Amino acid sequence: MFRPKIIDTLKNYSRAQFYKDLIAGIIVGIVALPLAIAFAIASGVSPEKGIFTAIIAGFIVSALGGSRVQIGGPTGAFIVIVYGIVQQFGVNGLIIATFLAGILLIIMGFAKLGNIIKFIPHPLIVGFTTGIAVIIFSSQMKDFFGLTMGSVPADFINKWIAYSHSVSSINIYAFVIGAATLALVQLWPRVTHKIPGSLIAIVVSTLVVHFFKLPVETIGSRFGAVPSSLPGPVIPQISWATIQQLIKPAFTIALLGAIESLLSAVVADGMMGGNHRSNTELIAQGVANICSSVFGGIPATGAIARTATNIKNGGRTPIAGIIHSIVLFAILLFVGKWAALIPMATLAGVLIVVAYNMSEWKNFIYIMKISKNDAAVLITTFLLTVLVDLTVAIELGMILAAFLFMRDMMKISSVAHVDYSSENMDDDMKRPELPKGVDVFEISGPIFFGAAFKFKDAMRVIEDPAKVLIIRMRHVPVIDATGIQILKDVNEDIKANGTKLVISEVHSEQVMMELKKARLLFQIGKANFTDTFEKAIVRSEEILRMRVRN
Repeated sequence: MFRPKIIDTLKNYSRAQFYKDLIAGIIVGIVALPLAIAFAIASGVSPEKGIFTAIIAGFIVSALGGSRVQIGGPTGAFIVIVYGIVQQFGVNGLIIATFLAGILLIIMGFAKLGNIIKFIPHPLIVGFTTGIAVIIFSSQMKDFFGLTMGSVPADFINKWIAYSHSVSSINIYAFVIGAATLALVQLWPRVTHKIPGSLIAIVVSTLVVHFFKLPVETIGSRFGAVPSSLPGPVIPQISWATIQQLIKPAFTIALLGAIESLLSAVVADGMMGGNHRSNTELIAQGVANICSSVFGGIPATGAIARTATNIKNGGRTPIAGIIHSIVLFAILLFVGKWAALIPMATLAGVLIVVAYNMSEWKNFIYIMKISKNDAAVLITTFLLTVLVDLTVAIELGMILAAFLFMRDMMKISSVAHVDYSSENMDDDMKRPELPKGVDVFEISGPIFFGAAFKFKDAMRVIEDPAKVLIIRMRHVPVIDATGIQILKDVNEDIKANGTKLVISEVHSEQVMMELKKARLLFQIGKANFTDTFEKAIVRSEEILRMRVRN
């Protein structure tokens, strides 16, 4: 249930692996710094909260997590949720929602919901991920162009209307800095992968703005000085009324955190051939979010890009993630105060690159081409994420995916009255001649509430009740409560007409188990359940002979 990977990885830990973890941890820590600041600001909170989150949550995810290489911290996926919570409930509401989300994640882990990602359709994940990317991109236009305007509206359409009204206030210096950041971040990997282009862009632009006194907005001019130490822990005051108010956003944080952390762990397993413990990972993510909120941080989860960076630079144990947190803590202590000089346009450029990288536009186009159902889920989730709300997008996306799946299941489910004396039947369906007074129905596909009406409609084709009704179920893989009830109703109806029911070829263990639980074996009679069609005919003949004798 809960066994952190660090316990296993330290058993045969070597000096050589420590050196690799040390290098990877330092590099990931440097990579994480600008992202932590940028994610916090884009989420509507002060920049240090992103650093606090990366330090606290990053340490706990590595120390307690179910993945050897997972790097925890703030991510771009949370920007939309966090910004909305801050706008509606304030920073204190965000802290409480994050605390509650941590509790929910721990419950999910102990409830063994670590396989939750298997139940989330891929088009839905791509849809809301691309939607989040579009929202992140659109939220950075004010800082990227240095627009002089009031607060940016939360609504997507109103946001762009406000931008259009302020287009005359473009700050050419901010625009050049933002554009240079985009170019540097994209081109720097050609020079080296060891030092992130985002860090180089921040250092260069900060120096240029500071020494040339360029008239652009910086972190300091908007938020003031950046603290150079961690705050003391404060347990949030939570009442029942607060829980009722914030449980929905807390659930959204928990669900998205679970999806992203497990996705990251799966990607990491694929890159290095590992095998993560999903339930342990959820519990660790829960503890990390609780501790992050206690120290004034924001929601955290597994970060796919930073985890991949860790693997590519040799990190193979949780020690690398712990070192990444220590590096961030050292930066906060000794360099944190200089973060106030970073231009907002630079951070906007960094976030635009983040938005592009998380947009999954290639997957978006691919899904649009392969399936109408998947495309419907994709577009619905995408538009709802951008235009309405991420929570609504996930809820309605799941409902739509479920309905489309049920529709497909209904298409493959069939109930037919079979005439085995027909000359037009396939050879493999021909059987010995049926005794007079015996009818046969064939059910194919799952018998569930969506396909139940087919069974009822098929039964109406019988004009004269047969003395024996054989129902073949050789191609029925699963049955639900509605299907069970339909079989009960059929048995009662034909019994009233003097007809006996014989069930043939129930090969599915699930179907047989449900029939036993519903006591249908007792009601229909165990002798009237046969494992082959030939035995069903023999049983029908026995029933007919008994009727004649009586």
